[in-house]
Amino acid sequence: MGAADELLAAIRGHGAMPRHVAIIMDGNGRWARERMLPRPVGHREGMKSVRAVVEAALEAGVEVLSLFAFSQENWQRPAAEVSALMSLLEEYIKKEARELEAQGVRVVFLGDLDRLGPVQRAAVDGVMAQTAHNSKLLLNLFISYGSRAELVRAARQIAEDVAAGRLAPDAVDEAAISGRLFTAGVPDPDLLIRTSGEMRISNFLLWQLAYTELHISPVLWPDFGRDELFRAILDYQSRDRRFGRVSA
Repeated sequence: MGAADELLAAIRGHGAMPRHVAIIMDGNGRWARERMLPRPVGHREGMKSVRAVVEAALEAGVEVLSLFAFSQENWQRPAAEVSALMSLLEEYIKKEARELEAQGVRVVFLGDLDRLGPVQRAAVDGVMAQTAHNSKLLLNLFISYGSRAELVRAARQIAEDVAAGRLAPDAVDEAAISGRLFTAGVPDPDLLIRTSGEMRISNFLLWQLAYTELHISPVLWPDFGRDELFRAILDYQSRDRRFGRVSA
């Protein structure tokens, strides 16, 4: 039995599996720089980690896996890098769509998808339609996403509903906000993993992470795989989640 299999056995014997794991995939550029390689090479290596983590999440029995792939702020990167990232998105879908469908993974892209080019948007819409019937794992891929913009969008929808008389002001509560987020109907993350050792959440799921357990991994994303995911889950299983309450 290898190290990863031992970690998986420990997870299964420990209970308290996180239903929803979210990951800020960080470190592609640093990984490439340390090897004196172009940044797009790091992004390409990071694609391999996406596959490894999806397969590991299926093994562990995670219900929802959310990956922060491309932020709204990332549009401000050099045009050549943005173009390379968009090409990788298209390539990832083309290479993985059939396998994801076969494995029972439902793929959903969340964010301001209108900013995607027509080729990438067609690929995104295609894989979502292709896997819509699956239910073993929900894979949320956040593209062109920013949490503050998401909250502004929700607030605007609420204001419009109140102004139109569809919603009473005193009916605006947490459920009204949650129901207008991209993640409506999905349980909040139990565990957030950030790779590369950085100690920030980078405008990701600000509302949804209110009571999420955080795990900061020093591993750069292209080196993050099955072992690292299982270690993060074991760390989560050691926590005492009180949600603001005091244990009896």
